[in-house]
Amino acid sequence: MENTKFNLFSFQAEYKILHLTWLAFFMSFAVWLSVGPMMPFIQEYFDLSKQQAQTLLILNIAMTIPARVIVGILVDHFGPKIIFSGILILGGLISILFSWAQTYEQLAFMRFLSGFIGAGFVVGIRIIAEWFPAHKNGTAQGIYGGFGNFGSAAAAIILPFLAVLWAENGWRIAITLISLVAIIYGIFYYFNVSNTPKNSTYLKPKKSGVMEVNSLKDLILYSITNSFIYLALAIIVWKLSPNNMALLSDFWANITYIILLLILIFNTFKIWQANKVFIKNPPKFQSYKFKQVAVLKASYFVTFGAELALVSILALFYAEWFGVSKFYAALLSGIYPFLNLFSRPLGGFISDKIGRKLTIIIAFSGISVVFLTLGLLDKSWPIWLVVALSIAGGIFSQAGSGAVFAIAPLIQKRLTGQIAGMVGAFGNIGAVVFLTINSFVEYDKFFLFIGISGFFVLALIILLLENPQKQTVNPQADGNI
Repeated sequence: MENTKFNLFSFQAEYKILHLTWLAFFMSFAVWLSVGPMMPFIQEYFDLSKQQAQTLLILNIAMTIPARVIVGILVDHFGPKIIFSGILILGGLISILFSWAQTYEQLAFMRFLSGFIGAGFVVGIRIIAEWFPAHKNGTAQGIYGGFGNFGSAAAAIILPFLAVLWAENGWRIAITLISLVAIIYGIFYYFNVSNTPKNSTYLKPKKSGVMEVNSLKDLILYSITNSFIYLALAIIVWKLSPNNMALLSDFWANITYIILLLILIFNTFKIWQANKVFIKNPPKFQSYKFKQVAVLKASYFVTFGAELALVSILALFYAEWFGVSKFYAALLSGIYPFLNLFSRPLGGFISDKIGRKLTIIIAFSGISVVFLTLGLLDKSWPIWLVVALSIAGGIFSQAGSGAVFAIAPLIQKRLTGQIAGMVGAFGNIGAVVFLTINSFVEYDKFFLFIGISGFFVLALIILLLENPQKQTVNPQADGNI
């Protein structure tokens, strides 16, 4: 008889992998998102303008967009443990260099490079999918995502305390310490996990570098959604151009635009070339509907995009609009990611119990209502009400993220890394868009934009998303399909 009980407190077999992997994710997010709660300290130390501070927050996300797609490809081919370990070790080293930067230009460059550590999330999606069966997958992915995302809350809670201990250089020492811990854990992780259970086969895509689709309609949709990655990167270049922050000259901004366009053209060509054979002779037992991936991309654009944007700006928001001290603003901002500890696992658990589509509909209904309400925000509102609404928005958006990744690994097993990478990248695209909007409008309009986006995606979910059971190909005991 199949065991359906989920034993979170076990440290054997698949549960050992789950605990070691969410902790790896935890460390990657603690390092990656440390800049948010530290921004009031960094802003004061370097006497940065609001635009300069917000640009650093956008740069922190920029590299993660292509990195999640690339890491998704790499993890499908090389396996999770070496990729996750490499991300933690290299990301920790770059974060240390950021913490000891001496100029704004050095801060900006190192923060841009640091963004790739946020791609570690994708790695865990694949290894959890390898170790847990479909009926436990939503709960396992929710725990992985929720406990791992808590790394940003831990950074928001712990780092301000460390920062005030060493006065002027406290923020530097705080980021250095968390980065060193990540490096050590990256080494530990490599020697204590395996990619699959014993006697299981690690399935790999037939084509390298691009996803496989099964129809001309899917190929067109894939190409269109893929272009949004380059559009988001173009927005970042524009943000750095002389029209805004002037970190890039007109010459280098234009050169970068051209390079992005050429890469997009080349990548689109590769997508069409690689998929010609699948369109002519679609596999009978390994097909899936790409619209499922497209809807999940749009969903994660809102759920994780909003979460990442709010984690980045809440400390500044509380300080600027309500006059809260930078120390308490950082602590208040830590409440939002703290919710991940239970809200994201809750999204995955409910998905396993009542159905994946219904769960994500409930989550997006909540997102729409809460953020549309925050769109009416006024500076006269009591701070407790604003924090309470932020908490409600966090619960719905993080549960929605859990619901998204309760579906993503069930669409096509051997493409799990690539699907997770592409869906995950759209979370960062959402954050770039939301943070860019935030840099031009007041906070109430920023919240309103998130609410409208949530309502639009809710309509897409209702009309287009299907429960994944019909598309799922469950692996046999030996890992084969």
